[in-house]
Amino acid sequence: MASALKVKDTTVSERTVVVSGLPVGLLKDQLVKRYFQDEGGHVEEVIYPSRSKGVAYIIFKEKKVAQDVVRQKNHPLGSEPRLTVSHFSEKVFNYVMAILDLSVFRSQIELESLVVDLKKKIPTLNFSPLGPSGKISVQGSFLAIMKLKQALLSKAIAPLENNRKDAGERRNWNGENSRRIRQKSKNSASLLGTFVPEPAGSPETLVLDTDIFLYLKHKCESYHPTLSKYHVLCQERVDGDVTTICLQDARDGSCSGSVRHVKEFIEECAQEFHLELRKELLVLEGRGDGEKRNIRQALEELCCRYPRVLVNVHSTHIDLIGPSSDTYPFKTQLMKSAG
Repeated sequence: MASALKVKDTTVSERTVVVSGLPVGLLKDQLVKRYFQDEGGHVEEVIYPSRSKGVAYIIFKEKKVAQDVVRQKNHPLGSEPRLTVSHFSEKVFNYVMAILDLSVFRSQIELESLVVDLKKKIPTLNFSPLGPSGKISVQGSFLAIMKLKQALLSKAIAPLENNRKDAGERRNWNGENSRRIRQKSKNSASLLGTFVPEPAGSPETLVLDTDIFLYLKHKCESYHPTLSKYHVLCQERVDGDVTTICLQDARDGSCSGSVRHVKEFIEECAQEFHLELRKELLVLEGRGDGEKRNIRQALEELCCRYPRVLVNVHSTHIDLIGPSSDTYPFKTQLMKSAG
């Protein structure tokens, strides 16, 4: 943990790659021998385990070796498990923290058993000790957090499904009671609206990392054509690092599978981008007017040279989002231009 702080030094970060998706329990020497056998003599240090489960930092003796490792398309990493290698960046899409309030499940299940079950279902997540109030913090990848969300939603909807089953069994015994039970189920369904199965052709909702959604929207050539082809409207709501999108058929719903098809397309793209994209940040605060002017001029040239990089300019910083093979040299050249 302490040695990981070294990576923040500029000279070291240029020689560092981030390896994610490693199997649990792998030792440092096994990591080098199994996955970096061709570059083993060039490895200076391995930081593993790290704060992120399944993520290691490999520091090479030379900057060029680190660049070659990232650029290699057919790297001897093996196909099982599927690993991701990228340049070091504090903005790698591999770590998210969330605080959950599990107290709502007290009446259904013992909370300790619930946590044990969640750990088994999603072993890549890190769980803190369960608090007396039922709150617990969870850390892991964005995709793993989304899997956790779906698992909890399944737990939440189970009692509703049981109520519906009981209502059907009692319907033959008491018509008046049956009507009351159906009304109660209907009210419960309205409260859990997005989680109850809906008719074909109804709107679909997706929750995505904001940076990944912006890249999908502005850099994925097939995104807008796909929406147009299936006549699907996309409404988006950005809330910081998370974007919620609602997909709806622009027609009368005659093609019921169009919305579902577009949803699956977006989910596949988001998962692919999650593995491929990296984010670099260039701080503007504290820079002089001359430096900022040089940066703006350099941006125009570099955007043409690196079309796969999405550039978001803010008042205090610039976000560079794209494949690590592009974002890293983009930022390096941008810093040189700034003087």
